[in-house]
Amino acid sequence: MRHLYDMIIIGGGPGGYTAALYAARAGLDTLVLEKLSAGGQMALTMQIDNYPGFDETIDGFTLGERMQREAERFGAKTEIAEVDGAHLQGPIKTVHTSEGIFEAKTVVLAMGAGPRKLGLKDEVKYEGHGLHYCAACDGMFYKGKTVVVVGGGNSAAADALLLSRICEKVIVVHRRDSLRATKVYHEPLMQAENIEFQWNQIISDVIGKNGRVEGIRLKDVKNGTEKEIACDGVFVSVGRKPASRMIESQVTLDDQGYIIADESTRTNLPGVFAVGDIRTKALRQIVTAAADGANAAYYAEEYMNRWEG
Repeated sequence: MRHLYDMIIIGGGPGGYTAALYAARAGLDTLVLEKLSAGGQMALTMQIDNYPGFDETIDGFTLGERMQREAERFGAKTEIAEVDGAHLQGPIKTVHTSEGIFEAKTVVLAMGAGPRKLGLKDEVKYEGHGLHYCAACDGMFYKGKTVVVVGGGNSAAADALLLSRICEKVIVVHRRDSLRATKVYHEPLMQAENIEFQWNQIISDVIGKNGRVEGIRLKDVKNGTEKEIACDGVFVSVGRKPASRMIESQVTLDDQGYIIADESTRTNLPGVFAVGDIRTKALRQIVTAAADGANAAYYAEEYMNRWEG
């Protein structure tokens, strides 16, 4: 039989499960669709020290599970399913998944953003075999070894500092002649004795043997000269890409692919909300995603009071 939910949330990260918590507490029939496990990208983080309420560090997987249990305590449901399409126009929204079709009066888009790739020829080949996108997840595999960090923003700076405490040597490759990271990172990076910088360089190729990374080829962006550097692993930190392709023809996006939504989280479509890393915002953090979830539930409840199916 057809079941019409009050709210379907696509994505079980901190924004998604906070929306589920607030919606369920407000009496809304709520379903979370998550393709892997609670927490989303947060689940890959080994150490979280900037989410309020924890006097000791907590890992992202544990925090995600706690968020899920809290939402489900108030009646929210979770379905492990991969979403492959959605029709968001009209009073009844339809979401197509690997586990069937679900319908709701409102939809919260909480699909997050994934790591941006370098676009190298052999990038996929070496992914997980010396080429990584999460230093917190995979850094310990390179204890006492030499690694490369690609990027110059806050994420790259944080990754380089984390890896400097694990690895023998960290080489930061950046296409400019100075970091884009905020000033708070500059002094500890420059003072770290095992961090080396390769300025005005891009990676043109990954060098490997027997399916494992053994080095990289660098190209100077100013004069085009190339050189090779030996390393045991490469960590790419050049930004994130919003997972908005599935709904890009229905909701309004900015030029980077993020869903345009203000602090109310409302999109251009009535009854459709965007929370967390997938929406336009100044700061993408766990705490701001959670705030988005609370706002989405509030405005969804307001929308529901006027809903006419």
